This record gives sequence, C-alpha cells and structure tokens, in this order.
Amino acid sequence: MRGIKTGHSLHMATRSRHRAVSNQDVAALLQEYADLLAITGGDSFRVRAYERAARTVEGHGTDITGLDAKHLREIPGVGGSIAEKIEEFVRTGRVEAVEEARSHVPAGVRAMTAVPALGPRKAQLIFEELGVASIEDLAEAARAHRLQDLKGFGPKTEENILHGIQIMRASHGRAPLDAAQELAEDIVGALSRTTGCERCTYAGSLRRMRETVGDLDILVAAGTDEAAARASRALAEHPYTAEVIARGETKTSVRTTRGLQVDLRVVRPDSWGAALLYFTGSKAHNIRVRKVALQYGLKLSEYGLFDAETGRRTGARTEEEVYGRLGMTWIPPTLREDRGEVEAAMEDELPTLVAESDLRGDLHTHTDLTDGLAPLEDMVAAAKALGYEYYAITDHAPQLRMQAMTDEKILEQRHRVKRLDAELKRGGGPRLLHGTELNIDLYGDVDWTGDFLADFDLCVASVHSHFELGRAATTRRLLRACENPYVHVIGHPTARMLGKRSAIDADWDTVFAACARTETALEIDAQPHRLDLPDELVMRAKRHGVKFCVDSDAHSTPELAHMRYGVGTAQRGWLTPDDVINTWPLRRLRAFLRR
Repeated sequence: MRGIKTGHSLHMATRSRHRAVSNQDVAALLQEYADLLAITGGDSFRVRAYERAARTVEGHGTDITGLDAKHLREIPGVGGSIAEKIEEFVRTGRVEAVEEARSHVPAGVRAMTAVPALGPRKAQLIFEELGVASIEDLAEAARAHRLQDLKGFGPKTEENILHGIQIMRASHGRAPLDAAQELAEDIVGALSRTTGCERCTYAGSLRRMRETVGDLDILVAAGTDEAAARASRALAEHPYTAEVIARGETKTSVRTTRGLQVDLRVVRPDSWGAALLYFTGSKAHNIRVRKVALQYGLKLSEYGLFDAETGRRTGARTEEEVYGRLGMTWIPPTLREDRGEVEAAMEDELPTLVAESDLRGDLHTHTDLTDGLAPLEDMVAAAKALGYEYYAITDHAPQLRMQAMTDEKILEQRHRVKRLDAELKRGGGPRLLHGTELNIDLYGDVDWTGDFLADFDLCVASVHSHFELGRAATTRRLLRACENPYVHVIGHPTARMLGKRSAIDADWDTVFAACARTETALEIDAQPHRLDLPDELVMRAKRHGVKFCVDSDAHSTPELAHMRYGVGTAQRGWLTPDDVINTWPLRRLRAFLRR
C-alpha cells in the first residue's frame, strides 16, 4: 500500500478551478451583508431588503448562479443592486461591498452575531462598550455579569446568551440535513460516473437521517486499483473540494468549500454489504450486530463476514446477506441506533415504516399572505406536481403580529381557496383544505374564538413565543391547547431551532397522554432546522397512542420537498403509515378533523 499523503502538499487542490457556488452560498452572503449593515447602523430598510433577498434566493426553485442581472431581477426581492452583487460573487467569489463592510467590523464581532439571543446590534454594543470581540470573551463577560450594566441587558439576557453559546458550540461543525444531502448527492453522482465504479452511495449519520451531520461518508465499490484511483481523483477534483486532507489507495478525505469533511472509502464488491453496514453505523448498532455474529461463530468487520475458526469469507456482498446470515431481517438505516431493532429483526417483528410515497398530502404550508415567499396559486401548483391527494394552506394567525394577519385577509383567502378547489376538483389535482397556524399564547389560548375557528378545515396550533417558561407552566399551556376542540394539530411541539434555540421544557408524557385522549395529532415539522418532534419524543408519544402528521411547513415551493427529512425523523421514531394522519385517504382524514 502506498503511504497516505497529508498536510498542505495537497492543500487547495481546486484553487485553479472555478469555485462551485450554490443558492445557499449566495443566500448566506446576502444575510451576512444584512447583518453587517445592521451592526454598522445601516438603514433598516436596506437591512430588511437584503434579509428578504437572502430568504428568496435560498428558497428559489432553480439554480440562480447561471442567471444574468436581468433574470436575477425577476426573482422577488432582488433589485438591481442586489443582482449586481450576486453576479459579482458568482464570477469572482467575493463582493467588494461586503469586503468593505467586513473591514469595519472585527471578525470576532461578526462571529458573535451567530450566538442565539444576541443579534448584530447587541454584538456591536457589547464590543463598543466593553471591548468584547470574541465568543470566548463574551462568555466570560456574561459569567462575570458585566453585561447587565448595558442598556437593554439584564440577568435574563446574560443567561440566554450563555445558553446560546452552549447551543452554538454543541452544533459547531455539524451541517443540517438538507445541506449535507445536497452535497452528498452531488458527490455520489460524480463518483458514480467514473469508469469502473460498480456501486456508490453515502453512509454514516446522513443515511441514518440523524438531525445534523458531522461529516460525510461516501462508499464506492470498485473491482480494480485503477477504478479505485479514478474515484479518489474524482473526489479530489470535485468542484466543491477546497482541500485534500489525506489520500491513499482505499481512503481519501477532503474538506469542501462548505466546511464539511468528506471521507471516501473504496472497497471490493464482495465486501460491499459488510462495509456499507459498518460505515452506516451507528457504533452502538454495530457492536450489537457483532455480538450476534459471535454467537453464530462468525466475525464481522468492514472487510466482510468471516468464519471465526477458518477465516473463510461468507456472504457479504449486500447488507441483506449479512443480516440474513445472522438470523435477522434487513434493518432500515433509520432504525440503527440500538433501540431494540436488532432484537426485533431476529424475531421478524420490525415495523413497516412510513415512506415518503405513503404521504397523500401536506397539512402545514404558508403563502406570501404572511411570511411565505410564493403566492397561493404557485404553492398549489407545486403540490399538484407532487401528486398529492390533498393540500392545506395554513397561514399565520393575528397574534403573530409581524405577519399582519386580519380577519378580512384570512376570509378573503378562504374564498380564493374555495374557488381554486372547485377548479381543481373539475380539472384534477389535490383537494384544498383552508387552515391556519394559530399561536399558543402564554396561557394556552389561541388567536380566534371557537365560532371563527369552526369554519376552518384544519387548525395547527404552535408555540412562537415565551420559550423560557418553567416546566409546569409550559405543560399547562400545551395541555390547554390540546384540549381546545378546534385545535387538530400541535405544530413543531418543542419549538426548538437546531443550533439556535433549545426545546421548551414540558412534562412530555403528560402532554402525550392528553394528545391521545383528545385525539390531537402531533406534528413532525420537516424543516431541516426544526425536525420537531425529535425522534426520541416521537417514540415516547407513539407508546401513548398519539397520531402524527409529517408536514413541510413550507414557506416556498422548493421547501415542499423537505418532507423527506420529516419522513426520516418519523422512521427514526418507528412510525408506520397508520400512525401518520396525512397518509390516510381524504375521507378518513376529514372524519378525524371533524371529531
């Protein structure tokens, strides 16, 4: 075997190539510029304009990086100045105006803006008044109670900032599912096209659909050394590769332009099944499976399944062969967390997990009437293209004041929905449900009275404020919402934002029992920054007999595709199609909503 090269001898292997830029990269730059403008006291209108453009670009349905200024200006919220900056960034990898703004703000202050509960203007105030210019100094100042003397700060602010730093550090270096999935699919596609590549897929925590991903594991089956070398070279030369960390005959590691590490393993085809099982994990699952192998007089490793006495290789070309040889049915990757799946597989008692193809509709989506980016007609057309049987529009209710909802606006939307539903009924397409996303207030009440709510087809109720209540108060709040006869679904129940906000604290078993008793469904919000309920709580709620719905919470047409991540979370919670109300036929769903 050749020695593995490391260090800077292979640094920036793609420097001479055109840098790959995605919509996500452009959106991140625009958001950064908005933050820089806010820090330096820029006009609030410009700040909001760049924030809106960032959201629009990230949610745009097609790759914008090949568009000229004229077509960029056709994207909502992208004016001439913003279009020019996007063109400059795609062409050169930098924007002069952003570089100029960065020069006026220390890098440490820019880093502080990422702390949940802080924000750009507070970060600048802390820097100006206390000279704090790093996350470490910020934490020290909060612990020493030096922030309390600043205008707008207090003990609770310090506590929230320290908690925000803890959240940020816990998620450091981990990518959300959608970003990891997009990158993995791009790399797998490129490597699959190399000559001699027999199989290629991603493994690791992404294949198990963990809520965040630390690095990407890519597996290639190649029958010759030449084919293995071609796969390794394809990764090293991939447009998203920024640095080659290590490169050998069977393993290549790179760091991408998005900061995520990718580890490529090349195996022989007859080891594929064992290698895929091993590199998918989890570690605890693998340990459990290896113990079973020992009971059969076998040894299992990433190289294959071997007779413990003779060392002879036995079936390991597929995962099915490996599990079958060990007396198990194949275990879906989303279950491989050592939560009883091995024992269930040995007894042939694994559940038939809900799949994306089982979903008949989406019950939580938004339009540009509130904080969505697309009009009603565009969202419905996208749902029709997905082949849904039914589709719900659930824009925000008036307690979320920033959305400026009124009775008149929601009633006018209802008329539009009814007209569009009649057209779709005649011409073919999803049946439309007119709903709303209500706000669960401090005491568990929601926006409208029962008489008004009775005319909605569907009411989702969610926590959008007062996240720091104690457990008892939060539990009472959720119980009151569950017991409201007009509330059908509790939306994103823990209100967490991955890497930004912790889950609210409640007695979840009491809440789950109430949901089962009142027939209130719990949402699995498929937004990659939410994935809420988390899978551990899904499993607990299922034991109480709760029903669920998997929703996109889409604010743009591309976000409708986020359902795949919600389904992954549902699978990790061991849910079957019967557990999920939006897999049911419309007749059964309507009966549930009319309960």
